[in-house]
Amino acid sequence: MSEASVAGLGDPARQYGFGIVGAGVIAPTHAKAIAALPAARLVAVTDVVPESAKAFAERHGCDAVPDLDALLTCDDIDVVSVCVPSGLHAEIGTQAAAAGKHLVVEKPMDVTLAAADRLIDAVRAAGVMMTVISQHRFDPGLVELRRLLDSGALGRLVVGDASTKWYRTQGYYDSAAWRGTRALDGGALMNQGIHYVDLLRWSMGPVAEVTAVCTTQTHQMEAEDVALAVLRFSSGAVGTIVASTAIFPGFAQRLEISGTDGTVVIEDGEIVHRAFSAELPEPGDRGSQVGMGATVPGVAANASALGISSHAAQLADLLAAIDEGRQPLVTAESGRDTLEIVCAVYESAREGRAVVLPAARGEAHDAALR
Repeated sequence: MSEASVAGLGDPARQYGFGIVGAGVIAPTHAKAIAALPAARLVAVTDVVPESAKAFAERHGCDAVPDLDALLTCDDIDVVSVCVPSGLHAEIGTQAAAAGKHLVVEKPMDVTLAAADRLIDAVRAAGVMMTVISQHRFDPGLVELRRLLDSGALGRLVVGDASTKWYRTQGYYDSAAWRGTRALDGGALMNQGIHYVDLLRWSMGPVAEVTAVCTTQTHQMEAEDVALAVLRFSSGAVGTIVASTAIFPGFAQRLEISGTDGTVVIEDGEIVHRAFSAELPEPGDRGSQVGMGATVPGVAANASALGISSHAAQLADLLAAIDEGRQPLVTAESGRDTLEIVCAVYESAREGRAVVLPAARGEAHDAALR
């Protein structure tokens, strides 16, 4: 089942009840994505601030329950969306898995590999399904890029670049005590840039070595607001990562994949340039209408401005995976792989040296990520 096919499900095999843990910025996106799926129904929400849960429940037509235990004892909840601060993902997720609930975990799956491994072990022990949000894999441009890569249209991959140059005010970081902390959030790379780190790894394959610099330039916060990294992939290709929340006024997220036979450039999920040695590009494919010369509205400058279609496609795939007895297209292991790169960037920046990542865990695992 491909990413392109999951956006429109027919009659569902059954309807799955969802519970949401955490009523913050990303939770409405989950609620709207659930509402868009005939196979899904939002049952309940909980939050450590009861008033937030109550207000959320009134807006989205579900129950507000007092705590996690109450939500996990709801028999009509089959899937739990974990929308709490990143450093609590594994803690909440392991409890939900132990209760027999399938999991949707917002990115990143946690802020340390040890926590991610605890969560993966809990999911395996409970025999439940889990997907880590990487909704941009379901964006139209990424679906097409995956097709081009699988067909060999780009030839041998040479260079891959991922850029997230966004803007966040100091007020964004001041809005909650956990924002910008290493223990619960991370900085521009862990929070904002991780989506395109995932897409870079998904496109280029495993990373063998990372050399990085992280710095805090314009914000009062514990973590970084600028991260730069040079990557060497296991294939021998090279690449770069740039992630920042200090770039006013904020620009499109950009992924550039170049091989011996072609290049594809994606901005905010859409292909804006493609060229192949076997054919001349169409004139309209030579540039982007929205690029570094233009201000980009939406999530580049506003964390709450996020569409739901790609989230809905990923949730639909999880439900289809449950029905079909297969793994979802975005697995827990792929979420760990992305986190591993981010952690390597932080380690390299902290220690001032190149960091060598563990060897890829086999061709079968890597093929599953595609």
